Amino acid sequence: MGQVETDEIYVGLDKKGAHYVFPLQAKGGTDKLNVVQIEQDFGVCEHKFPSLVCRPLGAQFIDDGVIVLFEFEQTAAGVRINSEKHYRLVPPEEISEADLQNYRQRQAD
Repeated sequence: MGQVETDEIYVGLDKKGAHYVFPLQAKGGTDKLNVVQIEQDFGVCEHKFPSLVCRPLGAQFIDDGVIVLFEFEQTAAGVRINSEKHYRLVPPEEISEADLQNYRQRQAD
């Protein structure tokens, strides 16, 4: 495969004890996520972490403090986006205790 550049690699467990590896590609400005990099991340997982479940992630920073997070999956047709979430990044002083309580309540429902 040659040289591979992955921005970050995280390893974690879910609540059932399954082990995962999360390679992360992060892009900002005019740089865009590239399917070749995600394919290479799958290859790194296969080579370096063969017993872990590989869940490649992508982060794309776009205008106005918005970040898009992608999770990718490998299918018979190639790499596909499994999920896409958009978040507006805000400084901590813009989040009230009422906002946090509201969020906690929504997560519990």
